[in-house]
Amino acid sequence: MFRLLIFPAVLLAVSLNAQPMMTLEEAIALGLKNNYDIQIARNQAQMAVNNKGLGLAGFMPTVDVSSGYGVTNGDQEIDLPMSSAESDIENFNAELSIRWTIFDGFKMFVDRRKFNELGQRGEYQARSRIEGAIVAISNAYFNLVQQEQLLQVARDSRDISETRLSRERVRSQLGGSSSTDFLHAQVAFNSDQSTLLSRELLVSVARQHLNILLGQDPSIKYSVDSEMFIPELTLDFAHVHDLALEKNSNLKTAELDKIVADRYVQNARSSFFPRLSAFASYSYSDQSLNSNVGQYPGLDVGTQATSSTVGLSLSLNLFNGRRNKIELQNAQVEASNRMLTLRDVRNRLVGLVRETYDTYHQRMDIVTLEEQNVEAARQNLDLQQERREQGIASSLEFRDAQLSLTKAQTSLITARHQARISRLEIEQLIGSLEID
Repeated sequence: MFRLLIFPAVLLAVSLNAQPMMTLEEAIALGLKNNYDIQIARNQAQMAVNNKGLGLAGFMPTVDVSSGYGVTNGDQEIDLPMSSAESDIENFNAELSIRWTIFDGFKMFVDRRKFNELGQRGEYQARSRIEGAIVAISNAYFNLVQQEQLLQVARDSRDISETRLSRERVRSQLGGSSSTDFLHAQVAFNSDQSTLLSRELLVSVARQHLNILLGQDPSIKYSVDSEMFIPELTLDFAHVHDLALEKNSNLKTAELDKIVADRYVQNARSSFFPRLSAFASYSYSDQSLNSNVGQYPGLDVGTQATSSTVGLSLSLNLFNGRRNKIELQNAQVEASNRMLTLRDVRNRLVGLVRETYDTYHQRMDIVTLEEQNVEAARQNLDLQQERREQGIASSLEFRDAQLSLTKAQTSLITARHQARISRLEIEQLIGSLEID
């Protein structure tokens, strides 16, 4: 009697026992480590975080120090007796200056909030790219699991046909069956062998695709999970909907884009306010003069001087060709565009959440039905095998039962794969994927 398992992990493990095992978590970790886009996204997020604080916003003063040293040699001749002059001058100077903006139309306060929000935006952008990479790797991993399961189904079906062909050959030689039954068995075996070869190719292609996503040699071989576990979704639609609006990376990025656009509007308005700055400076100079003329020829004459300055400066632009007004208008238009984009992203997200949620539950219902079909098809094959051994069922009836089981198993594997992908998409929508 022929017995088949839904997911014959034992035979699969035996055939792959020489290959290392790779779990989904290991595949994701390897893929994120080797993915250059992810590394760039993390670096860009770090740059945005580095811009946060008081420095770039203009709260801190600027301090400059400068110094100089120079030597001047002079030689002058006049076409008169005793009318030549030589001089050497050494100059050294140093200056320390400080400038601090006290008021710039609230621009520094706006910039501080803007840089903080850009830092958060960079983090969400990086998370979105990482989530996309995780989904792509998971899809490729689950596809490989699916293809290996389908390969095992094809292998089992081929083995059944091979056993049947051997029996029909013996029976035909002994005169216990017609040549038609033997030819039917031969055709069935050849068909199943062809399907097996096709499935082996699909497994190889699926593994190569996963290796490419993992950033490693496409020819590397390893085994994967023999079953496809589907985590139960215990959240109702309202909870999934609220989590998506709260944590979805794309939506959070769009929200921060709108906030940052509003900051640019506030920055543009600051140009219409006066600018008040405080400044201070301290300078020192030292000059040494040696000349063969003058009251003390041949002597070094030194001069030292120091000076300090403290003050306030107030400036206000009165007219610059309406440039400030144009920049404000453009910033307002961009803020309006960001609001429209935000509404579109939010609306699409709500629709996608509903679609994915319903799809997941529908596919889980299909999984239940396909499991029932597999059980019924297996019992029918067992029954037809018994009837065949008793000489009641024809070879065609047995083949139909065999094909029905293979089809049911294939449909179940496909249904479980589709349900798992839907579950993965829900995790991405609600921001629950582990990216660390």
